[in-house]
Amino acid sequence: MLEFSIISLLAGGVILLLIMIYEARRNTVKKEELILGGFPPEMSPLSLFFISDIHKREISEDVIKEVKGKTDLVIIGGDLLERGVPFSKVEENLERLMTIGPVYFVWGNNDYETDTSKLRQIFKKKGIKEIVNGSLKVPVGNGVINLIGVDDASTQRADYQQAIGETDPGKFNLLISHDPRLVKQVQKEDGIDLMLSGHTHGGQIRLFGWGMYKKGRLEILPQTTLLVSNGYGTTAIPLRLGAPAETHLLTIRNGQGL
Repeated sequence: MLEFSIISLLAGGVILLLIMIYEARRNTVKKEELILGGFPPEMSPLSLFFISDIHKREISEDVIKEVKGKTDLVIIGGDLLERGVPFSKVEENLERLMTIGPVYFVWGNNDYETDTSKLRQIFKKKGIKEIVNGSLKVPVGNGVINLIGVDDASTQRADYQQAIGETDPGKFNLLISHDPRLVKQVQKEDGIDLMLSGHTHGGQIRLFGWGMYKKGRLEILPQTTLLVSNGYGTTAIPLRLGAPAETHLLTIRNGQGL
């Protein structure tokens, strides 16, 4: 009886480990359509690919193939890498993302633990546009959107007021912040239609539904709509449980006429 219990326990442990490895290595592209009143009704729907918290992972060709030809732009929501990741892998990941569309980047805490000057050289060479406490007017289809990037909050580099200083609340404003806690600074009158974040990994390891952070989610808040991603990679240990790796293909449109 004792021997059977030990074998059962070991088998259960192996199965759990395999599940955690599988969840960490998943290449899920979550497809979501967002009907947002602030999106100009005269504009064609906006399609974007959002990926955050890549860390040590190599972006799978399966992900690239699934979204290629379906998106207007690519947004990296921080933690493109972490300490110890070779820049050759970073360049390879960026080159894969560039085959999807123009790439925009917002800094995360782990990015700052690397050689930032080297990373910026790569961005310049590849034509990657970083947004640091500021905004860019991005032509998309038959219109223009405001992409607003706030620097990493967890390392005290964020300046939300500076970031929104030149934006027009009457336009479609898409805010990217690695740390979702920045949403507390957003006011309804700021005109932020959508905010994209990562950082939390959805808790990464969740036991009985509990984790250090909430799972990735889409929330309609009084001041904005917030998407928090579980992220694509892992930190500390290459395992996940209850918060599988994910990326996002978002289609944004106005609800008029639907």
